[in-house]
Amino acid sequence: MSDVAAVEQFVKKYKALKIEIAKVIVGQDEVVNQILISIFSGGHALLIGVPGLAKTLMVNTIAQALGLDFKRIQFTPDLMPSDILGSEILDENRQFKFIKGPIFANIILADEINRTPPKTQAALLEAMQERSVTVAGHHYQLSLPYFVLATQNPIEQEGTYPLPEAQLDRFMFAIYLEYPSFEEEVQVVKSTTTDIKSKVNSLYSAQEISDLQNLIRRIPVADNVIEYAVSMVAKTRPKDSSATGLVKEFVDWGAGPRASQNLILAAKTHAAINGKFSPDIENVQAVANGILRHRIIKNYKAEAEGITDEQIIKSLF
Repeated sequence: MSDVAAVEQFVKKYKALKIEIAKVIVGQDEVVNQILISIFSGGHALLIGVPGLAKTLMVNTIAQALGLDFKRIQFTPDLMPSDILGSEILDENRQFKFIKGPIFANIILADEINRTPPKTQAALLEAMQERSVTVAGHHYQLSLPYFVLATQNPIEQEGTYPLPEAQLDRFMFAIYLEYPSFEEEVQVVKSTTTDIKSKVNSLYSAQEISDLQNLIRRIPVADNVIEYAVSMVAKTRPKDSSATGLVKEFVDWGAGPRASQNLILAAKTHAAINGKFSPDIENVQAVANGILRHRIIKNYKAEAEGITDEQIIKSLF
Protein backbone atom coordinates (compact mmCIF):
# COMPACT_ATOMS: atom_id res chain seq x y z
CA MET A 1 0.00 0.00 0.00
CA SER A 2 1.33 3.46 -0.88
CA ASP A 3 1.82 6.01 1.90
CA VAL A 4 -0.99 8.17 0.48
CA ALA A 5 -3.45 5.24 0.64
CA ALA A 6 -2.17 4.37 4.13
CA VAL A 7 -2.89 7.92 5.38
CA GLU A 8 -6.39 7.82 3.85
CA GLN A 9 -7.07 4.49 5.56
CA PHE A 10 -5.67 5.89 8.82
CA VAL A 11 -8.17 8.80 8.71
CA LYS A 12 -11.12 6.36 8.39
CA LYS A 13 -9.82 4.09 11.13
CA TYR A 14 -9.12 7.03 13.44
CA LYS A 15 -12.78 8.11 13.21
CA ALA A 16 -13.85 4.54 14.06
CA LEU A 17 -11.38 4.55 16.97
CA LYS A 18 -12.92 7.76 18.39
CA ILE A 19 -16.38 6.15 18.17
CA GLU A 20 -15.17 3.08 20.12
CA ILE A 21 -13.62 5.28 22.84
CA ALA A 22 -16.79 7.41 23.04
CA LYS A 23 -18.77 4.28 24.04
CA VAL A 24 -17.15 4.60 27.47
CA ILE A 25 -15.65 8.10 27.70
CA VAL A 26 -18.11 10.99 27.58
CA GLY A 27 -16.75 14.25 26.09
CA GLN A 28 -13.03 14.99 26.75
CA ASP A 29 -12.58 15.08 22.97
CA GLU A 30 -9.47 17.26 23.00
CA VAL A 31 -7.84 15.14 25.72
CA VAL A 32 -8.45 11.89 23.81
CA ASN A 33 -7.08 13.52 20.63
CA GLN A 34 -3.87 14.58 22.39
CA ILE A 35 -3.35 11.13 23.94
CA LEU A 36 -3.84 9.45 20.54
CA ILE A 37 -1.54 11.97 18.81
CA SER A 38 1.21 11.18 21.31
CA ILE A 39 0.70 7.40 20.86
CA PHE A 40 0.86 7.59 17.06
CA SER A 41 3.85 9.96 17.29
CA GLY A 42 5.64 7.50 19.59
CA GLY A 43 5.74 9.91 22.57
CA HIS A 44 4.62 9.81 26.20
CA ALA A 45 2.04 12.02 27.92
CA LEU A 46 1.49 13.54 31.34
CA LEU A 47 -2.17 13.89 32.42
CA ILE A 48 -2.82 16.59 35.00
CA GLY A 49 -6.22 16.67 36.65
CA VAL A 50 -8.09 16.40 39.93
CA PRO A 51 -9.28 12.97 41.15
CA GLY A 52 -12.41 11.38 39.69
CA LEU A 53 -12.10 12.63 36.10
CA ALA A 54 -11.78 9.06 34.72
CA LYS A 55 -8.08 9.32 33.85
CA THR A 56 -7.50 5.59 34.53
CA LEU A 57 -10.69 4.56 32.70
CA MET A 58 -9.70 6.71 29.72
CA VAL A 59 -6.26 5.11 29.39
CA ASN A 60 -7.69 1.61 29.87
CA THR A 61 -10.36 2.23 27.19
CA ILE A 62 -7.80 3.64 24.72
CA ALA A 63 -5.54 0.60 25.33
CA GLN A 64 -8.47 -1.77 24.65
CA ALA A 65 -9.49 0.07 21.46
CA LEU A 66 -5.88 -0.03 20.23
CA GLY A 67 -5.54 -3.74 21.06
CA LEU A 68 -2.57 -3.11 23.35
CA ASP A 69 -1.44 -4.72 26.59
CA PHE A 70 -2.19 -2.34 29.49
CA LYS A 71 -0.80 -2.20 33.04
CA ARG A 72 -1.42 0.27 35.81
CA ILE A 73 1.19 1.15 38.44
CA GLN A 74 -0.05 3.06 41.48
CA PHE A 75 2.92 5.11 42.66
CA THR A 76 3.40 5.38 46.43
CA PRO A 77 6.18 6.85 48.62
CA ASP A 78 7.52 3.36 49.49
CA LEU A 79 7.62 2.00 45.91
CA MET A 80 11.09 0.76 44.90
CA PRO A 81 12.55 0.49 41.35
CA SER A 82 12.44 -3.34 41.57
CA ASP A 83 8.66 -3.14 42.22
CA ILE A 84 8.12 -1.74 38.73
CA LEU A 85 11.04 -3.23 36.78
CA GLY A 86 10.91 -6.77 38.22
CA SER A 87 13.51 -8.72 40.15
CA GLU A 88 15.57 -11.90 40.09
CA ILE A 89 14.50 -14.81 42.29
CA LEU A 90 15.95 -18.26 42.95
CA ASP A 91 13.78 -20.93 41.33
CA GLU A 92 13.38 -24.55 42.47
CA ASN A 93 16.59 -25.54 40.60
CA ARG A 94 18.55 -22.85 42.48
CA GLN A 95 18.95 -20.85 39.26
CA PHE A 96 18.31 -17.12 39.10
CA LYS A 97 15.13 -16.35 37.20
CA PHE A 98 13.92 -12.89 36.23
CA ILE A 99 10.29 -12.09 37.10
CA LYS A 100 9.10 -9.21 34.93
CA GLY A 101 7.52 -6.23 36.66
CA PRO A 102 4.45 -4.28 35.50
CA ILE A 103 6.62 -2.03 33.29
CA PHE A 104 6.60 -4.82 30.66
CA ALA A 105 3.42 -3.84 28.77
CA ASN A 106 2.60 -1.64 25.76
CA ILE A 107 0.73 1.07 27.65
CA ILE A 108 1.73 1.91 31.22
CA LEU A 109 -0.45 4.11 33.38
CA ALA A 110 1.89 5.63 35.98
CA ASP A 111 -0.72 6.82 38.45
CA GLU A 112 0.34 9.82 40.56
CA ILE A 113 3.95 9.74 39.41
CA ASN A 114 4.84 12.63 41.74
CA ARG A 115 4.04 10.47 44.81
CA THR A 116 7.09 8.24 44.45
CA PRO A 117 10.75 9.00 45.34
CA PRO A 118 13.19 10.17 42.62
CA LYS A 119 14.98 6.79 42.20
CA THR A 120 11.70 5.07 41.24
CA GLN A 121 10.76 7.95 38.94
CA ALA A 122 14.21 7.64 37.33
CA ALA A 123 13.74 3.88 36.74
CA LEU A 124 10.51 4.61 34.84
CA LEU A 125 12.12 7.45 32.89
CA GLU A 126 14.98 5.22 31.73
CA ALA A 127 12.41 2.79 30.32
CA MET A 128 10.57 5.67 28.62
CA GLN A 129 13.68 7.00 26.93
CA GLU A 130 15.59 3.80 26.11
CA ARG A 131 12.61 1.42 25.62
CA SER A 132 14.68 -1.05 27.65
CA VAL A 133 15.55 -1.77 31.30
CA THR A 134 18.67 -3.03 33.06
CA VAL A 135 18.21 -5.34 36.05
CA ALA A 136 21.15 -7.01 37.85
CA GLY A 137 23.42 -6.27 34.88
CA HIS A 138 21.06 -7.86 32.31
CA HIS A 139 19.49 -5.78 29.57
CA TYR A 140 15.83 -6.41 28.68
CA GLN A 141 14.09 -4.86 25.67
CA LEU A 142 10.50 -3.68 26.19
CA SER A 143 7.88 -4.72 23.66
CA LEU A 144 6.98 -2.02 21.14
CA PRO A 145 4.98 0.16 20.80
CA TYR A 146 5.77 1.44 24.29
CA PHE A 147 3.88 4.32 25.77
CA VAL A 148 3.81 5.80 29.29
CA LEU A 149 0.87 7.87 30.45
CA ALA A 150 1.62 9.44 33.83
CA THR A 151 -0.97 11.23 35.96
CA GLN A 152 -0.49 14.03 38.46
CA ASN A 153 -2.95 15.51 40.91
CA PRO A 154 -2.47 19.30 40.96
CA ILE A 155 -4.20 19.80 44.33
CA GLU A 156 -2.00 18.02 46.84
CA GLN A 157 1.64 19.00 47.00
CA GLU A 158 2.28 17.66 50.49
CA GLY A 159 4.36 14.48 50.62
CA THR A 160 5.04 14.55 46.88
CA TYR A 161 8.24 14.57 44.81
CA PRO A 162 7.65 16.96 41.89
CA LEU A 163 9.27 15.82 38.63
CA PRO A 164 12.39 17.87 37.83
CA GLU A 165 12.36 19.89 34.59
CA ALA A 166 14.72 17.45 32.82
CA GLN A 167 12.27 14.62 33.50
CA LEU A 168 9.18 16.66 32.56
CA ASP A 169 10.91 17.32 29.21
CA ARG A 170 10.70 13.58 28.41
CA PHE A 171 6.92 13.83 28.15
CA MET A 172 5.74 14.86 24.71
CA PHE A 173 2.43 16.30 25.95
CA ALA A 174 1.19 17.73 29.22
CA ILE A 175 -2.58 17.37 29.04
CA TYR A 176 -4.91 19.21 31.42
CA LEU A 177 -8.23 17.57 32.24
CA GLU A 178 -11.09 19.89 33.11
CA TYR A 179 -14.39 19.08 34.83
CA PRO A 180 -17.10 17.89 32.40
CA SER A 181 -19.89 20.24 31.37
CA PHE A 182 -23.33 19.90 33.03
CA GLU A 183 -24.77 17.88 30.10
CA GLU A 184 -21.71 15.61 29.98
CA GLU A 185 -21.86 14.96 33.72
CA VAL A 186 -25.56 14.04 33.44
CA GLN A 187 -24.63 11.58 30.68
CA VAL A 188 -21.76 10.14 32.77
CA VAL A 189 -24.08 9.54 35.74
CA LYS A 190 -26.72 7.93 33.50
CA SER A 191 -24.28 5.55 31.85
CA THR A 192 -22.34 4.55 34.99
CA THR A 193 -25.21 3.86 37.37
CA THR A 194 -26.84 1.07 35.33
CA ASP A 195 -25.77 -2.54 34.86
CA ILE A 196 -25.21 -2.13 31.11
CA LYS A 197 -21.56 -2.58 30.16
CA SER A 198 -20.24 -1.17 26.90
CA LYS A 199 -17.89 -3.46 25.02
CA VAL A 200 -14.93 -1.74 23.38
CA ASN A 201 -13.67 -3.49 20.23
CA SER A 202 -9.96 -3.64 19.37
CA LEU A 203 -9.30 -1.98 16.03
CA TYR A 204 -5.50 -2.28 15.84
CA SER A 205 -2.68 -4.63 16.71
CA ALA A 206 0.69 -3.69 18.21
CA GLN A 207 2.38 -4.22 14.82
CA GLU A 208 -0.12 -1.96 13.02
CA ILE A 209 0.54 0.84 15.51
CA SER A 210 4.32 0.47 15.05
CA ASP A 211 3.78 0.65 11.25
CA LEU A 212 1.66 3.80 11.67
CA GLN A 213 4.37 5.41 13.82
CA ASN A 214 6.85 4.74 10.98
CA LEU A 215 4.35 6.06 8.39
CA ILE A 216 3.96 9.32 10.34
CA ARG A 217 7.75 9.77 10.49
CA ARG A 218 7.84 9.43 6.68
CA ILE A 219 5.39 12.34 6.18
CA PRO A 220 7.30 15.19 4.48
CA VAL A 221 7.42 18.64 6.10
CA ALA A 222 8.16 21.91 4.29
CA ASP A 223 11.24 23.81 5.51
CA ASN A 224 9.19 26.89 6.39
CA VAL A 225 7.04 24.81 8.79
CA ILE A 226 10.14 23.40 10.52
CA GLU A 227 11.61 26.91 10.73
CA TYR A 228 8.32 28.19 12.18
CA ALA A 229 8.36 25.49 14.91
CA VAL A 230 12.02 26.15 15.77
CA SER A 231 11.51 29.93 15.89
CA MET A 232 8.40 29.45 18.08
CA VAL A 233 10.48 27.44 20.57
CA ALA A 234 13.34 29.99 20.42
CA LYS A 235 10.84 32.74 21.35
CA THR A 236 10.17 30.96 24.68
CA ARG A 237 13.78 31.62 25.83
CA PRO A 238 13.94 34.95 27.69
CA LYS A 239 17.57 35.59 26.69
CA ASP A 240 16.88 35.02 22.97
CA SER A 241 16.69 38.17 20.82
CA SER A 242 13.38 36.99 19.31
CA ALA A 243 11.68 36.46 22.73
CA THR A 244 8.26 38.13 23.04
CA GLY A 245 7.53 40.81 25.64
CA LEU A 246 5.49 38.38 27.76
CA VAL A 247 8.33 35.85 27.75
CA LYS A 248 10.97 38.43 28.76
CA GLU A 249 8.82 39.63 31.64
CA PHE A 250 7.26 36.44 32.97
CA VAL A 251 9.45 33.44 32.01
CA ASP A 252 12.59 32.18 33.79
CA TRP A 253 13.49 29.32 31.42
CA GLY A 254 12.25 28.42 27.96
CA ALA A 255 11.86 25.16 26.06
CA GLY A 256 14.76 23.12 24.63
CA PRO A 257 15.31 21.43 21.24
CA ARG A 258 13.17 18.42 22.27
CA ALA A 259 10.17 20.79 22.10
CA SER A 260 10.95 21.59 18.43
CA GLN A 261 11.24 17.88 17.57
CA ASN A 262 7.96 17.09 19.34
CA LEU A 263 6.14 20.03 17.70
CA ILE A 264 6.98 18.69 14.24
CA LEU A 265 6.21 15.04 15.06
CA ALA A 266 2.87 15.95 16.67
CA ALA A 267 2.03 18.31 13.78
CA LYS A 268 2.64 15.42 11.33
CA THR A 269 0.21 13.21 13.27
CA HIS A 270 -2.31 16.07 13.60
CA ALA A 271 -2.15 16.60 9.84
CA ALA A 272 -2.54 12.86 9.12
CA ILE A 273 -5.65 12.42 11.31
CA ASN A 274 -7.21 15.39 9.49
CA GLY A 275 -6.48 13.84 6.08
CA LYS A 276 -3.57 16.11 5.12
CA PHE A 277 -0.40 14.67 3.57
CA SER A 278 1.94 17.31 5.00
CA PRO A 279 1.59 19.54 8.08
CA ASP A 280 1.34 23.32 7.83
CA ILE A 281 1.68 26.14 10.38
CA GLU A 282 -1.93 25.62 11.63
CA ASN A 283 -1.06 22.04 12.62
CA VAL A 284 1.97 23.26 14.60
CA GLN A 285 -0.21 25.83 16.39
CA ALA A 286 -2.88 23.21 17.14
CA VAL A 287 -0.44 21.06 19.16
CA ALA A 288 1.65 23.90 20.66
CA ASN A 289 -0.23 24.20 23.98
CA GLY A 290 0.17 20.57 25.02
CA ILE A 291 3.81 20.44 23.97
CA LEU A 292 5.08 23.74 25.37
CA ARG A 293 3.12 24.26 28.59
CA HIS A 294 5.29 22.00 30.79
CA ARG A 295 8.54 23.20 29.21
CA ILE A 296 8.08 26.89 30.04
CA ILE A 297 9.08 27.80 33.61
CA LYS A 298 7.30 30.96 34.72
CA ASN A 299 8.71 33.32 37.37
CA TYR A 300 7.02 34.45 40.59
CA LYS A 301 5.77 37.62 38.84
CA ALA A 302 3.70 35.51 36.40
CA GLU A 303 2.15 33.62 39.34
CA ALA A 304 1.39 36.91 41.16
CA GLU A 305 -0.26 38.48 38.12
CA GLY A 306 -2.13 35.32 37.10
CA ILE A 307 -0.44 34.98 33.69
CA THR A 308 -1.31 31.54 32.28
CA ASP A 309 0.83 29.22 30.13
CA GLU A 310 -1.78 29.55 27.37
CA GLN A 311 -1.39 33.37 27.25
CA ILE A 312 2.38 33.04 26.92
CA ILE A 313 2.12 30.34 24.21
CA LYS A 314 -0.50 32.38 22.30
CA SER A 315 1.95 35.31 22.19
CA LEU A 316 4.44 33.09 20.26
CA PHE A 317 2.13 32.57 17.24
